[in-house]
Amino acid sequence: MAGAGPTAVLSSGKKMPLLGLGTWQSKAEEVYNAVKVAIDAGYRHIDTAWVYKNEKEVGQAIKEKIAEGKIKREDVFVTTKLFTAFSRPEHVRECMMQSLADLGLDYVDLYLIHSPLCFKYGSNPFAHAGNPEEVYDEVDYVDTWKGMEPLVDEGLAKSIGVSNFNKQQLERLVQNCRIKPAVNQVELHPYLAQQDLVDFCKKNNILVTAYSGLGAPALPKMMSNKTDDPVLMEDPSIVAIGKKYGKSAAQVLIRYQLDRGVSVIPKSVTPSRIQANFDIMNFSLSKEDLASLGQLDRKLRYVGANLFVKHKFFPF
Repeated sequence: MAGAGPTAVLSSGKKMPLLGLGTWQSKAEEVYNAVKVAIDAGYRHIDTAWVYKNEKEVGQAIKEKIAEGKIKREDVFVTTKLFTAFSRPEHVRECMMQSLADLGLDYVDLYLIHSPLCFKYGSNPFAHAGNPEEVYDEVDYVDTWKGMEPLVDEGLAKSIGVSNFNKQQLERLVQNCRIKPAVNQVELHPYLAQQDLVDFCKKNNILVTAYSGLGAPALPKMMSNKTDDPVLMEDPSIVAIGKKYGKSAAQVLIRYQLDRGVSVIPKSVTPSRIQANFDIMNFSLSKEDLASLGQLDRKLRYVGANLFVKHKFFPF
């Protein structure tokens, strides 16, 4: 994967670039350009999801870059996610096929269960903000996983994994699966280090991917825990470390994950930021700086999804 930067070999045997472009909350018309800019800048990992409603534009941008000869399909690692209203094993493939059709691809490199929470088939849990219990489903994520595994057998997903799973949920899944989850994608940054979870994943050869690695600066109120959270990128110690290396706070936060062996998918639609977020290959943080970033942990979760706190599989 030329230009991809550092990669990791997943438990599936497949190679995954550790730095990717996140597309959550990226509007359809903006994400098309963002993906093209990212591929030109050297990104070889694009992360999307059924629920983001931008897979068509992500796919179109990739298709154009392949047509230009900039990349081949096998050069770009595409991740998408199973929406929580397709959690019953018999509906998993349907969601997958919708995503593949929108992306215009024959397969994805990584397919994740978006959350251990499950909702009634065809429902939109966010439309039931006042009373989400109405659309809760009883299906167990272990059964959802049994719907994921055949996608690998069919070649529709090269690797499969999960997102937003806590340690106990992962432990239970690992004990009850035929194909081990290759990845767990979770919120991760110096204010939410989740070292126990990271250590558990490393021990079990599950790669961790960090979302909201820059502290979720543009989070919608519905997903947020509160409005007065401290701004991660303004933390004086992070800014000071950046000055030492001639880098921005955002670049320090991205490098922090790579240096602890974690994949990271910063989201941006601004060309200069997309480029700057990739310009972190020419430095590494010292052990001392990594340790001081580790000490900033305050168990602060920006993406709380407390709307669904009464769900029996609520992970946080």
